[in-house]
Amino acid sequence: MKRSAHAVSLTTGMLTTRARILPSFLIVGAQRCGTTSLYRALSRHPLIVKPVLRKGVHYFDVSYDHDMSWYQAHFPLKATAQRLQRRYGHRTQAFESSPYYLFHPLAAARIAWNLPGVKLIALVRDPIERAASAHAHELARGFETEPSFERALDMESARLAGEAERLRESPHYLSHAHRHHAYVARGRYAEQLNRMELLVGRDRILVLDSGAFFREPDPVYDRVLEFLGLPRMGDPVFEVHNAQPRTSEMPLSLRQRLGAHFAPWDALLQQWLGTEPSWRR
Repeated sequence: MKRSAHAVSLTTGMLTTRARILPSFLIVGAQRCGTTSLYRALSRHPLIVKPVLRKGVHYFDVSYDHDMSWYQAHFPLKATAQRLQRRYGHRTQAFESSPYYLFHPLAAARIAWNLPGVKLIALVRDPIERAASAHAHELARGFETEPSFERALDMESARLAGEAERLRESPHYLSHAHRHHAYVARGRYAEQLNRMELLVGRDRILVLDSGAFFREPDPVYDRVLEFLGLPRMGDPVFEVHNAQPRTSEMPLSLRQRLGAHFAPWDALLQQWLGTEPSWRR
């Protein structure tokens, strides 16, 4: 029923593409870093409108074989945005949240080409915890077949070998391993942010520490609104979404190995966060 409703909505959207708003900002990642929680909080703002049916359109990563009219069909009507603008006296902004955008090697270039001027928001968390959470998440969804987190990490290099290059060489190529098995690689946030900076510009990228967001959400939420040029309107409810229960404790030796691997990448995050990452304090 959900797929049928989405198909009907998309068909309707395609017939009215030119009458629909395009997003002015995107939540681009990182996966398992609180993107859904931020999405839900922002979607309650009276001047922020979300996609019609789902939070992530995933156009710039896995659906780029469609044209821009397909993408625009996912968003609300301009008339809706104009009505809200007249009511509240500020420009209405549309957005979506697709956390694979940050990691996909072509997404940043596609975003820069198709949405000039768009702003990007990225959330980052302890990359060790992110990796463990991602493994539990992919296992629960059936995209991971290796139940041992440590074994899945050992398999990662072989699984991802050459996949980024194939994605760059073949624009419509889809890589299951690159999307679902990049537990360590996705945690090298600075590498991905630097790639986006070259194409979009640092002034249009806001990086948030998820630890700070979940500990004290209000000031982080206010930073987002300031970045977007929107006023604070009401008090949003901040909730944790999509948390995955830990099936077993991580061995100390593995945690130390991962900590050493991520140390230089975490250090590079300071220039994005303006302070040391919360998990390194």
